[in-house]
Amino acid sequence: MDSVSHAAVISSSKISYGGRVSFNKDKHPPLRSSVVSLRNWRGPSRNLGVLAAQIGNKEIDFSDPDWKTNYQRDFERRFNIPHITDIFPDADPIPSTFCLKMRTPIMEDFAGGYPSDEEWHGYINNNDRVLLKVIHYSSPTSAGAECIDPNCTWVEQWVHRAGPREKIYFKPEEVKAAIVTCGGLCPGLNDVIRQIVITLEIYGVKKIVGIPFGYRGFSDEGLSEMPLSRKVVQNVHLSGGSLLGVSRGGPSVTDIVDSMEERGINMLFVLGGNGTHAGANAIHDECRRRRMRVAVVGVPKTIDNDILMMDKTFGFDTAVEEAQRAINSAYIEAHSAYHGIGIVKLMGRNSGFIAMHASLASGQIDICLIPEVPFHLHGPLGVLRHLKFLIETKGSAVLCVAEGAGQNFLGRTNATDASGNTVLGDFGVHIQQETKKYFKEIGIHADVKYIDPTYMIRACRANASDGILCTVLGQNAVHGAFAGYSGITVGICNTHYVYFPIPEVISYPRAVDPNSRMWHRCLTSTGQPDFV
Repeated sequence: MDSVSHAAVISSSKISYGGRVSFNKDKHPPLRSSVVSLRNWRGPSRNLGVLAAQIGNKEIDFSDPDWKTNYQRDFERRFNIPHITDIFPDADPIPSTFCLKMRTPIMEDFAGGYPSDEEWHGYINNNDRVLLKVIHYSSPTSAGAECIDPNCTWVEQWVHRAGPREKIYFKPEEVKAAIVTCGGLCPGLNDVIRQIVITLEIYGVKKIVGIPFGYRGFSDEGLSEMPLSRKVVQNVHLSGGSLLGVSRGGPSVTDIVDSMEERGINMLFVLGGNGTHAGANAIHDECRRRRMRVAVVGVPKTIDNDILMMDKTFGFDTAVEEAQRAINSAYIEAHSAYHGIGIVKLMGRNSGFIAMHASLASGQIDICLIPEVPFHLHGPLGVLRHLKFLIETKGSAVLCVAEGAGQNFLGRTNATDASGNTVLGDFGVHIQQETKKYFKEIGIHADVKYIDPTYMIRACRANASDGILCTVLGQNAVHGAFAGYSGITVGICNTHYVYFPIPEVISYPRAVDPNSRMWHRCLTSTGQPDFV
């Protein structure tokens, strides 16, 4: 029997929750999993006097009757979003220039003062909050249970609601806003760029620029900033890709902030994934260190859907929809051939959300393999043996594999890309070759077809669902900046739009919980067994 594909292995004595919270009897560091089920907790004792939880670097003793209050207090501290008044306590707010009841153009000189309409009730109160978790699990053995302590005590956790504020901390005529897109392509980038520009203009901002080709646009002398206006971006959402271009890596944080100072940029909107957001947070910290009055706001971009605490990220729905074409092609090829087997590899470096959702949506997948769930290829419980069963009973089979699955079957390298990500082996090609070899060895004919739509599903324009999400994210990014917040990112949480402090969403990638209801639904759809 071959070695099992390794997923995240969680010790039965350790439980984690909510990003930095881990239930831990042995005082190990917090686990690297944001949503880990308690179903395997089988500690030798349930005496809470010997049990403790760690929140960041703080330890909570569950025998303390005030542990819940302490937990909530620490949560509020960690999720308090940075504001310009933290550095400039004397900063005076002004009435917002954003009011949808006002239809007259905002004049450059603002001779009549800042227009506002106190009768308009479309503003968000700074004390508005959104509940982070909405399910009260009664037992750690419930499917997908996310608990803080072994008794699954209900603890309310509130995060900041996104939207326009009645008071703002930047005068529009003094703002120079910049937008930068980093990392790989993603459906919806142009939609977000467009909506940021349009919303900035509604506030009255006249100086809006795009930084070309990611962070490197701040330092490469051959790259000039691109002036942006509603006229420039009016129809960019009709195309895929990024109007500004993308790239990985870039100059140092010091060089970026130096460039921002030279250009007079005091609002920076950063579109990217975990690595890009880490850079945005570093820029925010450096601006604070220099006492620069700058707002840095992120918009999470990843088709992998692997950003913590968010319902989904923009581009994900489009990627799942576009993957249906590849899966349907693989199904037709397999179904039309004698003993046909179709294999589709989809994106998902650390998280199998695309593969799981695409499999569930298609209804044509017999086996779905993702990085979070271990499996054997060979042996009586292996994937190949189940493929033989499918060929004998159905006459064909279709597999969907995430790119990060089965990496332990491949030779590991120390190579990394410009973003610092480990270069993965091609498991799709590997399982294709192993499938051909297996059926040849057992003397059964198999017609194996392999489809890799990796770059097709990320280069297309956003669908309607993502178009709406991108529009709202872009608007709320601008609202957050004008409200004086910095070092934040905007996302959707329990169908509501919220602001998160960047460090809380980038500590590690979000992953599929193998005990979640969604993974169970996928298994129900595919009918696959456990391959361990």
